[in-house]
Amino acid sequence: MSDLPPVVSAPRRAAKGFFPPRRVRAAAFYIISVCILASVFVSILAIWDFAKKDALWRLIASFLVVAAGTALFSVVNGVFGEERAD
Repeated sequence: MSDLPPVVSAPRRAAKGFFPPRRVRAAAFYIISVCILASVFVSILAIWDFAKKDALWRLIASFLVVAAGTALFSVVNGVFGEERAD
């Protein structure tokens, strides 16, 4: 007989989402990552005066809107989806 208590594992929660949550999270990660990388690249161009400052702010604002929309879509997908096992 062992002195250790039995190991009880928590039941695995089923993934929830209208679209497959794993794919939505992956797509959101890649879209937001591309937005961040492009913003950094254009910021460097603007610092070195290869791009206009106005273009920099418009681009950063556009990427923030796209990134926020992607993140919001990911959250909404999880909230309104049905329970399913992945």
